[in-house]
Order: sequence, then structure tokens, then C-alpha cells
Amino acid sequence: MTATLPPQTDVAVRKLPALLPRLSRQSVEKHFDAYVDVAWDDPELAISPRDPRCGLFEFDALAQSDWYRAQAPEVQAEIGLHRICGAFKVGMQFENLLQRGLLSYCFRLPNGAAEYRYLHHEIIEESQHSLMFQETINRTGLPVAGMPRWLRFAATAIVPVYARWVPEQFFVLVLGGEDPVDYLQRRQLREGTTHPLIERIMKIHVTEEARHIAFARTYLKDLVPELSPLRRHLLAVRTPLVLWLMASLMVDPTPDLHRHQGVPKSVLREARTSAQGRLLRRESVAKLRRLCRELGLMTAPAKAVWRWTGLYDDDDRAAARPDTVDDAA
Repeated sequence: MTATLPPQTDVAVRKLPALLPRLSRQSVEKHFDAYVDVAWDDPELAISPRDPRCGLFEFDALAQSDWYRAQAPEVQAEIGLHRICGAFKVGMQFENLLQRGLLSYCFRLPNGAAEYRYLHHEIIEESQHSLMFQETINRTGLPVAGMPRWLRFAATAIVPVYARWVPEQFFVLVLGGEDPVDYLQRRQLREGTTHPLIERIMKIHVTEEARHIAFARTYLKDLVPELSPLRRHLLAVRTPLVLWLMASLMVDPTPDLHRHQGVPKSVLREARTSAQGRLLRRESVAKLRRLCRELGLMTAPAKAVWRWTGLYDDDDRAAARPDTVDDAA
């Protein structure tokens, strides 16, 4: 299968060729540099593990636990910042894998390929996000590990292969990492209770991720109708499994909190399995469920897998929330 855009047919009008010039223009007109657009040396943005502005967000299932509520404010602050930095580390590792996949994808594009320019804008933006995430982690001094070691090892081998040979699954993987984080960060920004440095980074991130998400969604809308019935079936049943893994990585509290902050394993397990924890995972992939329905991927076998993973929702309107935020980062 060629790595370029699907060919034009009489079945449908392709959406991506019209979108790409706008995405590339926006990447030029509104982009951010990690060491220009974040005032790292501003005293107001100084950050430390005991900063009272760093507690857990209210919608976090861990924040609702009796154990967390019983902790002193400075302990809550350190747990909250560790949670944020853990998510940043996972995000940085995911973006590293994403860049590898996109570079592998672009490497084989022919001259004149419409998506080449925009995808390199995206790769550059992801590098800037990684710099922001890692700089924040370094300034806190917190020992976050991010993804499990086995996943880091496996993903480095699998992602470039997916990008080359199964691009539909690769871009589902892309959305599986980007959509849950985008949902959480927009919700955190609406809550408006975080540290100003974290707020600044999140605003930059959601501004640029909006373009990345738009590309991946539109790419899939153009590509999936062209797949063979077998490839569509495999995509349909594999997608909820991919999202089950990705949403858990992005949404659930990490084992680091037990090793380094003393959060009991039972409390972490309670947060993951609580009604609020399960709802948060379902809500974080609500847009992806709706995309699968739109693409005809919510087949009976696929729906069974969605239900098994706990990510299915009979009424996505109940999970839909306003996702607008001031993008004037």
C-alpha cells in the first residue's frame, strides 16, 4: 500500500487535500517555541513539589479518595505535581514514538506529496512539546518514569511498522494518544485551578494538538472507505484494544505514585476501578467512539470488544462536553 493519500475516486470527495494548506498556514502563523514562548525564569512560573497550586484536579478519581483528602496540603501538592509530571513524561514518550512513525511515513513519500510539508510542521511542534514537558519535569526534580519499560521497548519496534504498512492503525494509535490528553487538558483548563506554568504549557499544547487531531481524523475519513472489508474488520476490532491501552496510560494514576509518593496500591486500584475513574476513561475517548460510528467501524464484533474494554457508551451525547478553550496561548 502506498504511503500517499488515497487516490481520488467518484465514491467521495477527499477532505484532506483541502485541509492541508490551512493546517500548514496555521503552523507557520501560530506556532510556539519552548524557550521563547514560556518564561521559564519568571518567578511567577517557578515550580516546586510543595507548591500549593499543584494539587490534583477535582475530577481526578484519586482526588476523591478518602486517603488523599486526609493528607496534609503540602503532601497533596506533591502528589498532584507528580501526577502531572507523570502524564507529561508519558506524553513526551508518546510524541517521540509519534515522530518516529511520521518520519518513517514521510521517508517514502514521493515528490509533490501533499502531506509532506504539514507532517514536518507537526513533527517540529511535537519536538517543542517534548522540550516543554521534559523541562518542567527537570525543574521539579520528580523521578517520573512514564510508560512501562516493556511498552517502551515494544512500541519502538511496532510503531514504524504500523506507519509504513498499516497506516490506518497508526493514525488510530495517534488519536489514541492525542484525544484523551486533549480532553483532560481542556477540562483542566476549564477548571482553572492549576499552576500558571502548567496552564501555559497546556494552552500551547491544546492549540497545536488541535491541528494534529484534525489531520489524523480527516486522514482516516479519507482512507477507511478505501480499505478492503478484511482491513476494515481488523481495524474495527483492534481499535478499542488500542484505545484501552492508550486511555489507561493517559488517564490513570501511574505506579510511580506508590513508589515515590507512598500512595497505597489499594488507593490507586480504587481510583482506577471506581465509577468516576471508569467514566473518565470512557469520556476521554468519546470523540473516537463517534468517529468509529461515522466510519462504519462500530460493527457487532467491534462493539463487543468496546464493551469488554469498558470504553463503550450507548449514548455518547451524555459523554460529550464543550471542548472549546481560549486558543490565544
